[in-house]
Amino acid sequence: MINGLMWLMACQLVGEVIVRLLDVPVPGPVVGMVVLFALLQVRRSSDDATVVRAADGLLRHLQLLFIPAGVGVIVYLDAIRDNAVPIVGAMLISWFVGLALVAWTVVALERLLKK
Repeated sequence: MINGLMWLMACQLVGEVIVRLLDVPVPGPVVGMVVLFALLQVRRSSDDATVVRAADGLLRHLQLLFIPAGVGVIVYLDAIRDNAVPIVGAMLISWFVGLALVAWTVVALERLLKK
């Protein structure tokens, strides 16, 4: 389990280093997940690999990681209430843009695969 956690942290560290060196506008942990995905694809890890067991252990308790976000919402509830209209507007626009982008991607992939 500790070995698996070390692999997860090492991939996150590699992601942070890549982001800092290349000055990429992507969060380091996201790049670290891509690095981890690549490593898992290359190594063809089985379901009982230490990194898989460590990830399963973290995912089993994922709801605990949302507690700080919930506390932040409660702490800034007045600011959220004061800016409710712009927040809801931004959420609706981003939802629509995401939906349109997914639809466009599906159509493009269907056309590409039919050829």
